[in-house]
Amino acid sequence: MNILKILLVDDEEEFVTTLAERLELRGIQTRWATDGEEAIQMIESDPPQIVILDVMMPGLGGLEVLKRIKAQHPQIHVILLTGHGSTKEGIVGMRLGAFDYLMKPLDIEELIKKMQEAIKSRP
Repeated sequence: MNILKILLVDDEEEFVTTLAERLELRGIQTRWATDGEEAIQMIESDPPQIVILDVMMPGLGGLEVLKRIKAQHPQIHVILLTGHGSTKEGIVGMRLGAFDYLMKPLDIEELIKKMQEAIKSRP
């Protein structure tokens, strides 16, 4: 895989830092944020190729972050993370422009496969 530049956004700091470390070990350039506002600021200063975005976050929720990303940076692929069997938010997110969604607990190999699919789908 070519070096990817991604942004992880999840309010669970232990989850996001551990996932970032695991992706970095696979040669994926990874930054992370623990809330939607921070993520938007990071995207504005240095847009990633892909955003991995948790749907359920306090404050600015994942679907609102997705709307803002797609309004300002439609070329950025967003993969949503939904928890505990909730596919409804994932489907809504795809209607709003998300590339795909994955369920937590996350399988890192499945995530990497989705990221590769997202990059391959770029025009």
